[in-house]
Amino acid sequence: MRYGMVIDLQKCTGCNSCTVACRAEQGTPAGVHFHKVIKYEFGKYPNAKMKFLPMPCMHCQDPPCQKVCPTGATFIHPEGLVLIDENKCIGCRACMVACPYESRQFLWEIKTYFLGTHPTPYEKIKQRGFEKGTVVKCNFCLQRLEQGRLPACVTTCPSEARTFGDIDDPESEVSRLIVRHRGMPFRAELGTEPSVYYMKG
Repeated sequence: MRYGMVIDLQKCTGCNSCTVACRAEQGTPAGVHFHKVIKYEFGKYPNAKMKFLPMPCMHCQDPPCQKVCPTGATFIHPEGLVLIDENKCIGCRACMVACPYESRQFLWEIKTYFLGTHPTPYEKIKQRGFEKGTVVKCNFCLQRLEQGRLPACVTTCPSEARTFGDIDDPESEVSRLIVRHRGMPFRAELGTEPSVYYMKG
């Protein structure tokens, strides 16, 4: 069993619904993004187009972030997720340097969204798991997976550009999509064996 995601780049409209859904689900402090969407221009005038590349944590099978962590704070979950134990993280940020996808962020401080005010009741509840001076990142919404639910970014995507499931199961929808559409990981040449694949329709 290994959780993975397939993202159809032909369907992604760059609406950032995934980014907003992630923030709402995880309760990330202001300025912290577990999920980003990179926008870039493709082609030349007058045929230039705007393209979008959603970038969650890749949850690599051979994660360089784990190799450099001196305390074992970064570990691999039995179902393939790359996670961080905030109780072991000492904030050295070696994992941030090692990650080729820039998936990790350091909590310099816990900011509220309404600057100059006290945290809202929502922020007080959602931000209890965040510790200043530690590294944080996408966890594929593990808390939702444990309840039998899909990650927030998957259920929220209005164009249904995301598919989530067991990559180790050749009969799963994600595995079929990867084979049928020749899905490829981002920067596969690095040998990190990501669990996020991209396809072009």
